[in-house]
Amino acid sequence: MRCPYCRENHDKVIDSRGADDGRVIRRRRHCQACGKRFTTYEHVEENNRLWVIKKDGTRVPYDRQKLLGGLQKACYKRPVSAKAVLAIVEEVEDDIFRRHEREVEAVEIGRETADRLKQLDQVAYVRFASVYKQFRDLDDLLDEVRDVLGSSQPDAPDQGKLF
Repeated sequence: MRCPYCRENHDKVIDSRGADDGRVIRRRRHCQACGKRFTTYEHVEENNRLWVIKKDGTRVPYDRQKLLGGLQKACYKRPVSAKAVLAIVEEVEDDIFRRHEREVEAVEIGRETADRLKQLDQVAYVRFASVYKQFRDLDDLLDEVRDVLGSSQPDAPDQGKLF
């Protein structure tokens, strides 16, 4: 492993432990060239065993970083922890890898993600949904916001609606 500080390839593992319920191994390393310490994470590579069918019919390998990036953009400047975002990614991955052997539709990944995000943060959900559902115009966006507001306050009296 190359040291992130000096770029030398001479390090020693000084500590290893499991993380993320045993799905990841965290390794603490000591660079023998410059003496600095750094951490690496090791996880099982899925070897592109799952392909995502996009809306246009094309197939691409599943990419965890795309899902994580979409969630991070949706949660930007929202009170959502990185741990909560990673938990959503883990839950969605566990679900799709358990239910699908070779292929999954992108809309299903989006729906699974949106459902979990909706429970976590409504603003982040609307941001995510605006990309996932590809709103055609402002009316589509307003309909979604009304739906979110209605589902979060099922028995609330009609007091000066926002929209």
